[in-house]
Amino acid sequence: MALSLVVRTCRFSLSRGTPAIFTPSYGKLFQARELHRKSVYKTEEAKKIRFYILNRFVEYLKNYDKILEKNFPTAMKTYRTFMDGIKTFSIDTREYFKIFMLLSKGSNGYSKLLRREIELYHQLPKDMMKVGPVVVFSTLPFAFYVILPLIYALPKQLLTSHFWTPEQKERFQTEYIRDLLLHNKPVFRHLQSQLKFIKYHEKNKDVFECWSHVLGLLGSGAQPTVDEILACKDLFRDEPYHLWYLSRNHIFHLLRMHGLHAGWFRRTRLADRAQILIEMDRAIMREGGVHNMPLAALGKACYIRGLNPNDVSMEYQIKWLTQWIKISSQIDKDAYSLMLHCPILLGYNEPSNWILVYSKKQT
Repeated sequence: MALSLVVRTCRFSLSRGTPAIFTPSYGKLFQARELHRKSVYKTEEAKKIRFYILNRFVEYLKNYDKILEKNFPTAMKTYRTFMDGIKTFSIDTREYFKIFMLLSKGSNGYSKLLRREIELYHQLPKDMMKVGPVVVFSTLPFAFYVILPLIYALPKQLLTSHFWTPEQKERFQTEYIRDLLLHNKPVFRHLQSQLKFIKYHEKNKDVFECWSHVLGLLGSGAQPTVDEILACKDLFRDEPYHLWYLSRNHIFHLLRMHGLHAGWFRRTRLADRAQILIEMDRAIMREGGVHNMPLAALGKACYIRGLNPNDVSMEYQIKWLTQWIKISSQIDKDAYSLMLHCPILLGYNEPSNWILVYSKKQT
């Protein structure tokens, strides 16, 4: 009786279209439906749709930086410049440590270096002190989003030339050399203040007339010749112009004139600066002389030595740098002070320098 009831229930379910859970054929029916679904999913049309969606997504990711650049042009430009600067700064840092290790091995290491390497060795420590904290801070989680607006607002104060755009580099370097040139006049006044001492000092009587003539030329707006400057070299070997005899205020302005901080070991750092300048000049001569220097390297060399190269012809830059090297080639360790005063003796009355200082006073 119970068996016949079950059979009748199954037949009724099949006739009404309800799931035949009690029939053996239901498993085959389920598999057929699943195969039908998979076949639709694997059709060529479905594959094309999936490929199209995936391809569009990949293209979007590829062009994502362009989308950001379109919507946020200033931020993206700052970001690109910063990342390019990181790469350049890293390369220069590795090269600096190679140069440092080379110079640490022997006293004649400078003779193996190129002019560009000596310039890098001189400049990079200051750059590392300035930009090092920014680079370290930017590596912290989410810190870059904080530092990016700051470096955009204060690129001159927080970054170095590695991270500047060409327009910023030209503007900031002009402002920098103008700040240095402001110390030329105080240094010149200190040189003048010792004229009376030289006149009445027995040892220096022979060069008093020559030195008085040199200072007179500078004070009247002219420039002395190389021979006239070298004729007074002994004044810088001893009193009153040797590094150890200069007054504290004289040393302060001399440091600032060369872009050095006025902190500790003042006279020692000035002597190191003079040595670096002389080694740069020797490297220039080893590489074929001033006439073989590219225009950019020539302008940078004048810039380092206290001549504003903006709006100055290449021929005049060559002439001026040649005069500088004639003097530096005659200077030894005892006359380092003369090397340090060459920006005054050769560049005090240069028109490009005067225009720069005058324009500062006008603003």
